[in-house]
Parts: sequence; structure tokens; C-alpha cells
Amino acid sequence: MLQRIQTIYIAIAFICSGILPFVFPLWTLSSGKEFYFMNTIAYQLLFGLSTTLSLLSIISFKKRQQQFVFNRLNMILNLILLGLFVYRALNLSGETVTVSEKGIGMFLPIVSIVMLVLANKAIKKDEDLVKSVDRLR
Repeated sequence: MLQRIQTIYIAIAFICSGILPFVFPLWTLSSGKEFYFMNTIAYQLLFGLSTTLSLLSIISFKKRQQQFVFNRLNMILNLILLGLFVYRALNLSGETVTVSEKGIGMFLPIVSIVMLVLANKAIKKDEDLVKSVDRLR
């Protein structure tokens, strides 16, 4: 059902991957210009896929196993995105003349992963509850 706690967790993950990247920059370049995810096609693709998987997971609330799989795939996408951000951050830190600042947008995949893990815990709890009720019949 839509009013379950895992839907709220997945909705927060949806907000982190679909709305907040437009608000928070990933980092600030040495020229002072803010770098958003829209400047690179790889970031656009990964954030778009993550948003789509979150939406599919919310829609498939009647199929808990499918929802669980969508969340796992979404976690893998966010880990890849986080890996790209870490790689980029390590390259940014080597500047000597002017220093770039890392933005809060780089932490959005971490928040999304935490919310998806919590959602999968809640889905697993629901699945165990249904199995225990079926066992009693």
C-alpha cells in the first residue's frame, strides 16, 4: 500500500535524485561558476535512471519483490554515481593556484542510498510478516 513507511523512504530517495540536483551544485569551479549535474551527460543519465527507478519502485507497491529489486538496482546506480563524484573530487583537490569547492550535491547519492536501504529493510519486514501469516493458515 502507498501509506507504508517504505514508500516515504523511496519518495525521499526520489526527491534526492530527481529534484535536489537542480537546486544544489555538485561543486564550484575555480572560475567561481557552479557546476550542476546538467553539464555532463553521464551525470544526467545516472540521475535520470535513479529517478526513474525510484518512481517505478513507488508505483509497484503491490509487488514487494519487484520493489526490492528496483531498490537494489537504484542503490547500484547511486554507488556508481558516488564513485564518479569521488573520482572527480580527488581530481579537483590537486589544484594549486585556485581551489575549487565541493558542493552539497555530491552527497545526494549517499542520502539516497541510505533511504533505499531503509526502504528495503521495511519491505523485507513486510514480506516476513506476510509469510508468517500464510504459515498460520
